[in-house]
Amino acid sequence: MIRVLFICYGNICRSPMCEFVFKDIVKKRGLERKVYIESAATSSEEIGNPVYPPARRELAKHGISCEGKTARQLTRADYDRWDLLIGMEQRNIRDMQRIFGGDPSGKLRLLMEFAGSAEEIADPWYTGDFSGVYEQIARGCEGLAGEVENGSI
Repeated sequence: MIRVLFICYGNICRSPMCEFVFKDIVKKRGLERKVYIESAATSSEEIGNPVYPPARRELAKHGISCEGKTARQLTRADYDRWDLLIGMEQRNIRDMQRIFGGDPSGKLRLLMEFAGSAEEIADPWYTGDFSGVYEQIARGCEGLAGEVENGSI
């Protein structure tokens, strides 16, 4: 089983959107036995808070529930627990490297790499563009699912 952890700054917008979009894709493709999925934050600011309402509404528009999800902070021990640690932007990668003390096994990736893109996913907390972020996340997660499906991950 491949263990995937999505990471953003607060774990209330982008990374939980990734968690639940990817869970939905994995279920639709019948890959549930191949992948375990969660999300976390690099900061402690939102720990224990639910998914931000506009993010929750955007997921609901696509028939995806994130009920019960609360923000949790990434720990140094997470590096050994997860096979892939996927950030939304370079800031997340830098924060993860700081928390983990580097990336000796090459587990840190940006989500959009799986869509063949170097673009970052801007924080919709600031931009307000939850729809655009959803579309980016869906593309990245579809690409990631394809790699799981074909065994390249």
